[in-house]
Amino acid sequence: MNLTKREFMQVLGAASAAGLGLGRFADASAQTAAEGLYDLPKFGNVSLLHMTDCHAQLRPIYFREPSVNLGVGDMKGRLPHRVGEDLLKAVGVKAGTPTAHALTYLDFDQAAQRYGKVGGFAHLATLVQRLRASRPGALLLDGGDTWQGSGTALWTKGQDMVDACKLLGVDVMTGHWEFTLGMERVKEIIEKDFAGKVDFVAQNVKTTDFGDPVFKPYVVKPINGVPVAIIGQAFPYTPIANPRYMVADWEFGIQDENLQKMVDEARGKGAQVVVVLSHNGMDVDLKMASRVTGVDAILGGHTHDGMPVASIVKNKSGQTIVTNAGSNGKFLGVLDFDVKNGKVSDFRYKLLPVFANMLPADKAMDALITQIRAPYEAKLAEQLAVTEGLLYRRGNFNGTGDQLIVDALMDVQGAEIAFSPGFRWGTSLLPGQPITREWLLDMTATTYSYATLTDMKGEMLKTVLEDVADNLFNPDPYYQQGGDMVRVGGLTYACDPLAEMGQRISDMRLKGQPIDPAKTYKVAGWAPVAEDAAKAGNPMVWDLIEQWLKARGGKVSPRQPNAPKLTGAVLPNPGYAG
Repeated sequence: MNLTKREFMQVLGAASAAGLGLGRFADASAQTAAEGLYDLPKFGNVSLLHMTDCHAQLRPIYFREPSVNLGVGDMKGRLPHRVGEDLLKAVGVKAGTPTAHALTYLDFDQAAQRYGKVGGFAHLATLVQRLRASRPGALLLDGGDTWQGSGTALWTKGQDMVDACKLLGVDVMTGHWEFTLGMERVKEIIEKDFAGKVDFVAQNVKTTDFGDPVFKPYVVKPINGVPVAIIGQAFPYTPIANPRYMVADWEFGIQDENLQKMVDEARGKGAQVVVVLSHNGMDVDLKMASRVTGVDAILGGHTHDGMPVASIVKNKSGQTIVTNAGSNGKFLGVLDFDVKNGKVSDFRYKLLPVFANMLPADKAMDALITQIRAPYEAKLAEQLAVTEGLLYRRGNFNGTGDQLIVDALMDVQGAEIAFSPGFRWGTSLLPGQPITREWLLDMTATTYSYATLTDMKGEMLKTVLEDVADNLFNPDPYYQQGGDMVRVGGLTYACDPLAEMGQRISDMRLKGQPIDPAKTYKVAGWAPVAEDAAKAGNPMVWDLIEQWLKARGGKVSPRQPNAPKLTGAVLPNPGYAG
């Protein structure tokens, strides 16, 4: 049975309204749906394709978007701090559609089964090729967090992703987690693998001794005769959020003055379009767009915000488009410019979800991925347990996947309390799916994933929570580092995101009893940034969690996230759905 695009959407709407799956229509009409979803008319004469934060996910995955993404201060109610139905209303997307599923957590289990997995480089490659066929000269930009986030990326030191990105046709990239491979490895890839093929740009990375640029600050590339400048903005807080010793000779930071200098320099060389390829995080990008002039667009990453509409920021010389293209290979941003008389006259922006069921796998990319994974496939596929509940990470305070991690760390190490970093990468598992070693590494694979067990006084527990809360909820985006709140096991607490620094955390309790500031508690954790932790001979976190999983008798019961009680006047908030 063949349906027209209109008929298919009618069936889709009726089924969604009734709370029903599509049954046989799902597979039979996947191509029909794709034709509607990916039929993007050409516009203008300059096109940029943008991917970011794929976190080394070569195969299709499930990924649940957050139900909590609080905006504070001026960011309350503004994108990207809207979730669920509020987000759909704000961007004009109908509930129950494929795009709504891609953008939100709503009915995640059922919708994921209905529409299938997202991402995968073979399917992304097909979409990139289609768009390039209709947009001659289009550049593919990679916002970073590409070489980290999976078992194969860890074991190959990012080589799997380097090879895949070269085949995908990436033209320009910047970075963040790439730097946790160490300075020598990063330079090796850029100088050898990328030479003459991919430009790595980062205007805000300089040597610690003389302040010399470490990478190209920008490149100027012609698109259909129009000179286009791509300026790189690497994650500014790399030496703070990640181990300093891994980038000991390099300085990062937010450098508005230098960025302005690079914009002016590129314009002086004839660039008619200036774009910043950023890994700041969206709130930081929005502020930067208000301070730096002459930038046509900031294509952002880091905070994993899949934004289906562009934000327009006014500044003293005009306006700047700000976008963010999500994570895990789940989206591809398409920015089309109409350039006339040496400047941008108009634009169109579209965020396309990458549905593996709606885009056939590119044969060459699929073959490369199979080749890359072949030596590791059996190890990755080993089943450690089966989850009886949904496992996910993303959310300001906690997720069921992180709850599993802290539960395991406390049990295995005999700790009273456990902390897990507020990382935003990691994939989701549906109820009934096997917990494999691959998923475990998707959640934990860094180059410094050492498990720790520390004696910590009650006053230090509060200090840790306050510091992370300020990173997340400081009203000035330039003081935010873009991660989520540290995940907590055992300990309960209250949080007022709108309070002053040092006053956001209260009512800390362990087993119902108030935390004693002077008492010492046994605290488990992982991924310490201190160099001495790397030399202490601590086990890797995945080994401890694997031990715990194998002791569950084959099944892991649903996890209930340990989230703080929110106090103050932060609620109601369009970035909070509970």
